[in-house]
Amino acid sequence: MRRYATLVVGLALCLSVVGATPAAASAQSTQSDCSFPMTVTDATGTEVTITERPDRVTTTNPSAAQTMWEIGGREQVVGLTQYASYLDGADSRTNVSAGFGVNVEKVVGTNPDLVIAPNASAGDVEGLRQAGLTVYHLPAATTVDDIREKTTTVGRITGNCEGAAEANAWMTQNVDAVQNVTADVEDRPTVVYPLGSGYVAANGTFIDALLTISGADNVAARNHSGYPQLSDEVLLQLNPEVLVVTERTVGIVNEEPYASTTAGETNATIRLRVRDLNQPAPRSVVNTVHNATRQLYPERYDEAAYVPRSAVSSETETRTAAPTVASHSATPTETATTTGSGPGFTVLTALLAVLTATALVRRR
Repeated sequence: MRRYATLVVGLALCLSVVGATPAAASAQSTQSDCSFPMTVTDATGTEVTITERPDRVTTTNPSAAQTMWEIGGREQVVGLTQYASYLDGADSRTNVSAGFGVNVEKVVGTNPDLVIAPNASAGDVEGLRQAGLTVYHLPAATTVDDIREKTTTVGRITGNCEGAAEANAWMTQNVDAVQNVTADVEDRPTVVYPLGSGYVAANGTFIDALLTISGADNVAARNHSGYPQLSDEVLLQLNPEVLVVTERTVGIVNEEPYASTTAGETNATIRLRVRDLNQPAPRSVVNTVHNATRQLYPERYDEAAYVPRSAVSSETETRTAAPTVASHSATPTETATTTGSGPGFTVLTALLAVLTATALVRRR
């Protein structure tokens, strides 16, 4: 279990979905207005003035970088973290990651007009501001509505309102399409998403929201919130029928206590990509809900349920035309349901920004 605990700490850097922060930005109330200069209030309650459309943007968490790619702002991005390295062209940007969080000197070295810091980067915000940078700190995203608002806000502060509206329309249409697949299902499969070392994704989290959309019954969410560490006894009582696993760690379905659950005894898992589960942004939502539903309901799911980006305009969100933005695969990444002799995979553990430093040390 030590290897899972190590991943818990390491992956915490790539998530921006947890933690309690103050009120959301005033940018959201003027979502269709991309004029500059603007003054907006971020999640720390700080008024942030942006005098003109930023040509150089540095993101301190991969969800913000992914959002910039999706809304047509990739050319503005000059710095990002190692967990955004999968994005097309990311290797030509400065990697601002540090051992934990971001390296302030590297961020300063990108000479950004604007730094976008999602919730998991909360600890870096003050240091970046002290270095004289303009920093906009986003609130936590725990629902799809939160992601819509975050996407709108990022579009607003970077001058990509139309691209943000299109990305939101694409995401919304795919969420609706997936929900239609399972709308009349009464007996939903019970699932647990193990993060390692007994931690699970429970109620009030981005992950739980996506599992619910996909037609799963997350049993950890019935009596638990956030990302609690549960005892083996409690996990056995939850007795999920299916484990949600990722490519990060092989074999957790065969390890106790999960091996003694129904999921373990039948070796029933669905495999999702850790970066999709880690990063609350439009592409992650679309990939996760389609891939999870495809595996949970193979007899119901039809590939025609996927709404391609080319079929969507921003009229759904803003009633104005929008350009096509951000290249990505035409369909969600396909993953296979693992049953019988197939391997199990874990572990998303980037959700520990909500925990204190003491908890992080204990987990190691």
